[in-house]
Amino acid sequence: MSEHFDVIIVGAGLSGIGAAHHLTTKCPGKTFAILEGREAIGGTWDLFRYPGIRSDSDMYTLGYSFKPWKERKAIADGSSILAYIRETAKEIGIESKIRFGCRVVRATWSSERAVWTVEVERGPSKEIVRFTCNFLLMCSGYYDYEKGHAPEFAGTERFKGRIVHPQFWTEDVAYRGKRVVVIGSGATAVTLVPELAKEAAHVVMLQRSPTYVVSLPSQDVIARWLQKRVPMHVAYEVTRWKNVLVGMFFYQLARRRPTSVKKRMVDLVRESLGPDFDVDKHFTPRYNPWDQRLCVVPDGDLFKAVKSGKASVVTDHIDTFTEKGIRLVSGQELEADLVVMATGLRLLFLGGVELLVDGRRVEPSKLLSYKGVMFSDVPNLACAFGYTNASWTLKADLVSEYVCRLLNHMDVIGARRCTPCRGDSDVEELPLLDFSSGYVQRAVHAFPRQGSKKPWKVNQNYLLDIAALRFGEVDDGTMEFAGTNPAGAGARSRAGATS
Repeated sequence: MSEHFDVIIVGAGLSGIGAAHHLTTKCPGKTFAILEGREAIGGTWDLFRYPGIRSDSDMYTLGYSFKPWKERKAIADGSSILAYIRETAKEIGIESKIRFGCRVVRATWSSERAVWTVEVERGPSKEIVRFTCNFLLMCSGYYDYEKGHAPEFAGTERFKGRIVHPQFWTEDVAYRGKRVVVIGSGATAVTLVPELAKEAAHVVMLQRSPTYVVSLPSQDVIARWLQKRVPMHVAYEVTRWKNVLVGMFFYQLARRRPTSVKKRMVDLVRESLGPDFDVDKHFTPRYNPWDQRLCVVPDGDLFKAVKSGKASVVTDHIDTFTEKGIRLVSGQELEADLVVMATGLRLLFLGGVELLVDGRRVEPSKLLSYKGVMFSDVPNLACAFGYTNASWTLKADLVSEYVCRLLNHMDVIGARRCTPCRGDSDVEELPLLDFSSGYVQRAVHAFPRQGSKKPWKVNQNYLLDIAALRFGEVDDGTMEFAGTNPAGAGARSRAGATS
């Protein structure tokens, strides 16, 4: 016998705990459970344990809309974020609803029963257990927890030191007094380098090409000023909107005036590192701002580490690993005791869960994203997928709100099934993510597509998503409702008031 719930949430990380809050407050009559593959709450913030792990977005927008961030630092460390997530789960009393050690491997939809059967591997023995639900909300993130991206380099077997990927950092990784090479130039690399440099003999950030690196204050001065003068929830809301609007303004400016924005960003790096540093080579990307995600360094910590001589940046390609370190194409050899492969994530749609609808296996690349929340011809399933140009939680919050509106609307009209139906043949298919980053380009072909117009277009814009998800029509002509009971049909006219 399988347990049945109105809603199953997959994942007990930032998105999953937020979704549970929204269900608890907006759909109090619904039963739900959270299936978490690991043995702890927190998702990314519990998995990643490398030195210096922190947010790359400010916590006034990465935090939940319903729970003010009260810590001093806006760019927060991983342990503080993890504590925030766990505190949220405890406050809303949903810890008892989490089924730990339940890794979802397959979900099968039956239109006849209007039910998802969710198959999980439970515990170390991978015992097969099944749950059923009427609606499935995927909050499992966008990358593979089991594998990071690790390019194959020649000669790694000869290297006498240790090679580690940040995703699998353990406490026994020794770097104090060691020579360290960090391969990469993304968010993980710029986080690791200044932190390792505090105790390592020297740290080299080895990159193939530069990334845009922006220094921001670790504390938000305006937020701190407001917190002393108005109630905490007011200060939080004002700061949140201030940061949302500033971020949107900067993004739009960068897209419309890339040359001038690029010059200003590079000039700021030059001011931080001084006239003698080769900023053109090491911190001037070949692409335009926001073609890839920007890297944030709090209080310029990376630049301070480089300027002090504790860290350095090398821009080159790897020829081969040697016994002592890494030989570059230029002929330079970097001696190392520890090499950290900060080479990126491996994207994975829905955490690799296999989907079947009425016995037919769903091919993710054949789907169209509906409002950035659901997928064409897949009933009663939504996915929390955040922004590439803003904080993840801004979108995740809206997704959960929309799902609650959708569930309440279905109750009013008596529907058992909701399906975004693709009927417009004029919709042009486009990549889901318009990003040139390597981790995106390696996997985007295996992800659903987006359309050229609403409701199939992914906005990547918080204000447009508020209009569509918080205030837009649920019954918009594209979403098809089925299984309506006679009693519910008469209530259709009242649906707008509750949705």
